[in-house]
Amino acid sequence: MDRRKFLRNTSLTGLSITALAAASCHSPADGKPGNATDSGATGSNGTTADAATAAGSGKAPSDFALNEATIDSLQQKMQKGEYTARSLTELYLQRIEDIDKKGPALHAVIEVNPDALMIADALDKERKAGKLRGPLHGIPVLVKDNIDTGDKMMTTAGSLALVGNKAAQDAHIIKKLREAGAVLLGKTNLSEWANFRSTRSTSGWSSRGGQTKCPYILDRNPSGSSAGSGSAVSANLCVVAIGTETDGSVVSPSSVNGLVGIKPTVGLLSRSGIIPISATQDTAGPMARTVKDAALLLGALTGVDEKDPVTRQSAGHSFTDYTRFLDPNGLKGRRIGIEKAFLKGHEGVVGLYGQAIAVLKKQGAEVIELELMKPINELGKAEFLVLQYEFKDGINRYLAAAGATPKSLADIIAFNKSNEPKAMPFFKQETLETCNSKSGLDSKEYKDALKKTTGARKIIDGLMARYKLDAICATTNGVACCIDLINGDYDTGFSFSSPAAMAGYPHITVPMGTVMGLPVGFSFIASAYQEGALLSLAYSFEQAGPRRGAPGFAKPSIG
Repeated sequence: MDRRKFLRNTSLTGLSITALAAASCHSPADGKPGNATDSGATGSNGTTADAATAAGSGKAPSDFALNEATIDSLQQKMQKGEYTARSLTELYLQRIEDIDKKGPALHAVIEVNPDALMIADALDKERKAGKLRGPLHGIPVLVKDNIDTGDKMMTTAGSLALVGNKAAQDAHIIKKLREAGAVLLGKTNLSEWANFRSTRSTSGWSSRGGQTKCPYILDRNPSGSSAGSGSAVSANLCVVAIGTETDGSVVSPSSVNGLVGIKPTVGLLSRSGIIPISATQDTAGPMARTVKDAALLLGALTGVDEKDPVTRQSAGHSFTDYTRFLDPNGLKGRRIGIEKAFLKGHEGVVGLYGQAIAVLKKQGAEVIELELMKPINELGKAEFLVLQYEFKDGINRYLAAAGATPKSLADIIAFNKSNEPKAMPFFKQETLETCNSKSGLDSKEYKDALKKTTGARKIIDGLMARYKLDAICATTNGVACCIDLINGDYDTGFSFSSPAAMAGYPHITVPMGTVMGLPVGFSFIASAYQEGALLSLAYSFEQAGPRRGAPGFAKPSIG
């Protein structure tokens, strides 16, 4: 969840935005109680860093052999014999040790896979024997720690209550990932319970993994809930990663960390084996540094899964190769709706938005201003109700079948209360408690809220038809807020995740530039199963517009 959007759109709006915005950026360095605060200074644009000190090894964080590598570039190097899957895996494991655990201490990776090198060795033997599984063969990938892996790693959603929970089998998308030949490098940290624990949570914090940092400026929040996946890909701890989204948790951390993120149509990727929030809105999604890499990962994960009946609807609408849609002229002759609400706000973000719109026009697209957010925002309270009901139902089902000791949401709540100093040192669990107070999915309140929330489909489809659009675009969200473990997240004025999230429709974000050294993304949404069409538009935008800039691991600015 991207909790900041709820500050405006739901009943959670009880916080003083002015007070929060004025709060210091400085918090305990690793998000654990009692630790010292990071210190240091940067230039006024926040893009420099004492790299040698930050890396802790005499090397700058950017001085990395695989810096900004793509799937294609690594495949070429393996084909030429310059690298093997094992040597790539070793390099990324060392990178995680240097940058994530030492150096800037991003806390993006919650656990590395003890079998990663063994997997890489097996894939190297296959390559030597002439067997190549596809473009992901030998490519190290990180996955979010709410996705089951049937191996030695735990699946905890960042919660101390689930420490020791090892899945008996892979989630369906992990099975597909292994079949594609990827090296499962490890698990990424996340906002605990995918940011669905408290009304004043801090994104990127979990009781198990601590506080993940944004690699651009280290006292900035990498956004949630797929904070670890976003920070890790941006910091070159892996090539690509998998996040999950209910509302904003793929696209928001992708935007904040200068990445391409894809939130697919609900049902394109299976959700079985993923710790749930919402049966109607949850989905996994790729996070990458380029549109092509995101497309490659997306294709590897698709497929019907009988354990997730919604995936049956994807039959005939999914592809195993989405790179076929990557057209540098994909915007030519297209009609694009532009959310006019974001033409006002922070001048730096609005300026980038204007430049992005100019890129669309330069590439031959016709631009039509429209208003989508106003009717969508009116659905916010209904959405939150739906999520509360579905979370209780889904988490109770997951826990009942898991190997962990807690077998229900009530057990989780009781554990947190019994272990409050470690489990809840900064914010509490009122969202979990509210969810647990709800009745079943046969409730009239739930059914009425669900009907209202899914009305987002009619709103989007209506605008698409009325203006004969190929997509609707907007600023993904504002710049990264400060890490504030006292007050929690605060709203930065822009968020475009809800329309596609409520509708279950696809959403792709692409970098559109930076404001004071902090990235901002540009969003493309459309109707169900239009991933291919959106990828064509996003790729055309990426090739013609501003490119991602690698992070500088800047220390916090003081005054």
